[in-house]
Amino acid sequence: MSGLRLMAVHAHPDDESSKGAGTMARYADEGHDVLVVTLTGGERGSVLNPAMDLPGIADRMIEVRREEMAAAARALGVQQRWLGFIDSGLPEGDPLPPLPEDSFALVPLDIATEALVRVVREFRPHVMITYDENGGYPHPDHIRCHEVSMAAWEAAGNPALFPDAGEPWEPLKIYYTHGFIRRRLELLKEEFDRNGEPFPMQEWLDRWRPEHGDIMARVTTQIECGKYFTARAEALRAHATQIDPNGAFFAIPMDMQVRVWPTEEFELAHTRVHTAIPENDLFAGIDANGVQ
Repeated sequence: MSGLRLMAVHAHPDDESSKGAGTMARYADEGHDVLVVTLTGGERGSVLNPAMDLPGIADRMIEVRREEMAAAARALGVQQRWLGFIDSGLPEGDPLPPLPEDSFALVPLDIATEALVRVVREFRPHVMITYDENGGYPHPDHIRCHEVSMAAWEAAGNPALFPDAGEPWEPLKIYYTHGFIRRRLELLKEEFDRNGEPFPMQEWLDRWRPEHGDIMARVTTQIECGKYFTARAEALRAHATQIDPNGAFFAIPMDMQVRVWPTEEFELAHTRVHTAIPENDLFAGIDANGVQ
């Protein structure tokens, strides 16, 4: 074991399998300690896989999603911890309806931050992963995940803050994970075009507008992890209520994915150690003992 520890903070079960999963599987396989912290139980998630829209599934959604999360963690070879907050659900309509009163997104920031600080101080990560200020997409729990993660990053090493939440620990780096890379989809589409086949993720490309900007301009760090894309796909399939195995996620051949774009992308949000950009390692600038 190298003694280095990586913590990924996610809003719901299944988020960890679609955002940086190959990277986590790689680091776990290389002997690092990797912990996924899941802030909510995904209780208000819908059954998105038609094959799982069965009697009794919706009634046991909490239990089912826990079982799915355990299977996904096994597929990636990582540890996992529930923080225990309640899924806010994704409000729909115009105007948007108010969130349910027990929603994670409505929990006071200091309460949610203290809960995460406890886990940070216990696990003592050298590196943290979370979402950017837009939450990856504007789900209220994803926005709150960003806010809580950044607050915990600042607070965990300060003994004056949350003094009853364990011995202070100061993580050295925190990253945002970036999943929607337009250039990646364009290159994959070119492969399908050459083969005279329709591109299964064309709808994703069609959603992009110039005003969305180029997220690659924010990427500082690309992690080679094509070897672990199979584990990533297995983890996604483990979330059987949320992921349709016949959907677009799985329609691109694995060998093509690995050949065309074998990396996952991150943005170094803050660091307390010196590192040179661009990076190819989340632990760049940190030695085997966890210091600069």
